[in-house]
Amino acid sequence: MRLPPAVLASAEDVLREILRFAAPADTTLSRYFKDHARLGGRERGAIADCVYAVLRNKNFFTEFSEPNGGATMRRLMLLGMADAAGIESLPGLSDDETEFLTRMKDIDRSLLHKSLRTNMPKWLWEKLAEQYGEDEALQLADALNTPAPLDLRVNALKSDREKVMAQLAEAPIAAAATPYSALGLRVLKKPALQNLPLFKEGAIEVQDEGSQVLAQILGARRGEMVVDFCAGAGGKTLALGAQMRNTGRLYAFDVSEKRLAKLKPRLARSGLSNVHPVAIAHERDAKIKRLAGKIDRVLVDAPCSGMGTLRRNPDVKWRQPESAIAEMHDKQVAILDGAARLVKAGGRLVYATCSLLKEENDVVAEQFIAAHPDFELVPMNKVLAEQKIDLEMGDYLKLLPHKHHTDGFFAAVFERKAMAKAAKDVPAEDAAADE
Repeated sequence: MRLPPAVLASAEDVLREILRFAAPADTTLSRYFKDHARLGGRERGAIADCVYAVLRNKNFFTEFSEPNGGATMRRLMLLGMADAAGIESLPGLSDDETEFLTRMKDIDRSLLHKSLRTNMPKWLWEKLAEQYGEDEALQLADALNTPAPLDLRVNALKSDREKVMAQLAEAPIAAAATPYSALGLRVLKKPALQNLPLFKEGAIEVQDEGSQVLAQILGARRGEMVVDFCAGAGGKTLALGAQMRNTGRLYAFDVSEKRLAKLKPRLARSGLSNVHPVAIAHERDAKIKRLAGKIDRVLVDAPCSGMGTLRRNPDVKWRQPESAIAEMHDKQVAILDGAARLVKAGGRLVYATCSLLKEENDVVAEQFIAAHPDFELVPMNKVLAEQKIDLEMGDYLKLLPHKHHTDGFFAAVFERKAMAKAAKDVPAEDAAADE
């Protein structure tokens, strides 16, 4: 089915704005659709798919869209739209444009130079090639340039996986059980979920399987005191609350009140009453000090470069400079150090990111252990066995899109030694202030 001609003009307009990289692509798209309310669902879907196709393939598309030394926005848009919807759906093409798109479609990308095949900034490709080896890094890059599937988490307080699958089938929406998360479902297409009774009633939440696994390895139990230290909009918070069977106390900390506000409607749907959202100023906030040494389990899903989420957010690789990685590392070290003060003797601390880069992952974990002799690393293979998750790992969790079909995730689990005094790393003046 051919798209209306106006859709191409709209796609070109919004693409021009997005390629300035002044804001996240999803934010720019949302604003554009709000300002152009007459666009229907099909048109919006085609425009969004076009934009993300260009962001995934930017090096490749730009290289071949330069007839006179400068990439034309229309050519970039046409390549994105042809990738998303097919050449036959595009209206008003000239003979030259049809020939150009057909020729581009026939290019064997496996024969291209790595900068064109991987569609990554040079610095990022070099880091991945050095870290994973060139052959695996190419497989990883190919996976990162493929759109992510839609994963759901079943809210065990309200339903179970088999029942939800049957209800989705009636919609009809095809879904399959995920291999690692016992509550995960992978939807084979991308239907609108927000109007489904299952969604409105809180029986399902959109959450990547890798994110579900992160919540699971914390091992939160009934009646415990648990902290989600960087809760954001609360996807993992909701998973943890359900694991705790709505008992105990679950604190959702975040420095952004706007992000925490997005948790409120999700909490209302979920049926959870054990979650306590708390806005904090920083990782040394007095609200954190009052809980020092009292928490059974702490999850630190740290702010990071997001390079493991490129299937969903391909603009991230173009918006972030290499210098941001070192800045992220310093922030991650500080946040993890602050969160560690919460953990009681025998309690566990999980450090996680959605990054693929060792500077944000292994290096931070190793630095933490070296600086905190009162903690010890719990090997990930032991944690996975405890949680009955069928994954082979070493000391750390390393989920990779080309191997596990999840976003890229890292996690390390630390346990505070039973003989350690949880308050020992609280400065005397802090301890006095808390009395």
